[in-house]
Amino acid sequence: MTNTFENAAAYVAEAAKAAWNVPGIGADVARRPVKSVGIIGAGTMGGGIAMNFATAGIPVKIRDTTQEALDRGLGVIRANYQRSCDKGRFTQDELEARMGRIEGVLDMAAFADCDLVIEAVFEDLDLKKKIFGELDRIAKPGAILATNTSALDVDEIAAATSRPQDVIGLHFFSPANVMKLLEIVRAEKTADDVVATAMDLAKTIGKIAVLVGVCWGFVGNRMLRARRLQAEKLMFSGVMPWDIDKAITDFGFRMGPYQMSDLAGLDIGWAPGAKTDFPVRDALCEIGRRGQKTGAGWYEYEGREGRPSTVTAGLIREITGAEPRQMAAEDIVVACLYPMVNEAVKILEENKAQRASDIDVVWLNGYGWPAETGGPMFWADQVGAPRILAAMEKLGADDPAFAPAEGLRRLSESGGSFLDLDFGGLKTASMRGKAA
Repeated sequence: MTNTFENAAAYVAEAAKAAWNVPGIGADVARRPVKSVGIIGAGTMGGGIAMNFATAGIPVKIRDTTQEALDRGLGVIRANYQRSCDKGRFTQDELEARMGRIEGVLDMAAFADCDLVIEAVFEDLDLKKKIFGELDRIAKPGAILATNTSALDVDEIAAATSRPQDVIGLHFFSPANVMKLLEIVRAEKTADDVVATAMDLAKTIGKIAVLVGVCWGFVGNRMLRARRLQAEKLMFSGVMPWDIDKAITDFGFRMGPYQMSDLAGLDIGWAPGAKTDFPVRDALCEIGRRGQKTGAGWYEYEGREGRPSTVTAGLIREITGAEPRQMAAEDIVVACLYPMVNEAVKILEENKAQRASDIDVVWLNGYGWPAETGGPMFWADQVGAPRILAAMEKLGADDPAFAPAEGLRRLSESGGSFLDLDFGGLKTASMRGKAA
């Protein structure tokens, strides 16, 4: 998809169409019927996923470990629907019809007849493998078994079953009943008809699907981590979180990395006493500052409005030893966003995405990349590969993890477009020569 578009809007529309095309999987690949869905986990994510199917007219069984948790989850689903109903989006009768398609269960055996089962528990690989081992014994032959993991190894999860060909990743974004993006993660042994069914099902439930491969974080979260690590380096050099956020929001994002962290909850990926790669975050969590939900995180909150925090500034200085300093917004953008482009090139080199434009679709629809810039790859063409390469050479000299991708070097030399980068693409099972 050469960058010859007159404007970003035309490109974004074309990229969205292209994402649905999976080479090697056409109309001749039979789809598996999905007339009933089971969901494991009635929390925020599981409940949101259930709403997608119930809204589309597909019956859902949703399971949790206790009646209390199940009732709480069903109550949240009803409240979400009621808010939409009260705004006139549908009638009270339609609300009851949707709720009538959702059945709460406590026993995994209830999924025995489901055509699709989606696991939506918290990010613990051992727990997910245990669940898939149990599903392997319970689910009927031909049922699709999906994990909602946002980062973990789908191949390892599939290996916990005797039917890895039936296992796929369906990474919904929170809140799942609102967010449009669905990363469909094809594992090494995922059958072509499972991929085809998942892509079609995404349309049925109103999602924008992008097919990705197995690697930590897939496409979206892997690139997000690159931005987060660079933001952390800036903070350790004395740049305050609110200055980093302002540079990113001035670029066009609705939130910067630290605002996003406060919204999601600082304790995601943290436990009391844990020592992670993000020590300031750990310290904030230890003193009960876990984001908007506790009224304080990186920022202080009155409602949803955050303001810079002297407590946070003090912790940063204590932990990093750095004196607060100012940094030009343009330099912050370079430090945070150029590494994302470099990571995207690596993703393409490793064949974890079908095409460069798919990466833009992910970031436009799942992470709030400003649409007027066309997405990270389209924007990178406007910046130019030589400028990005020069910045990555400096960052890579400080940290080898951020060394320039070989594809970036090639592109800088050739003067081509990021959108034309092609290292073979994400292949179907049959194209890889593996049995479906």
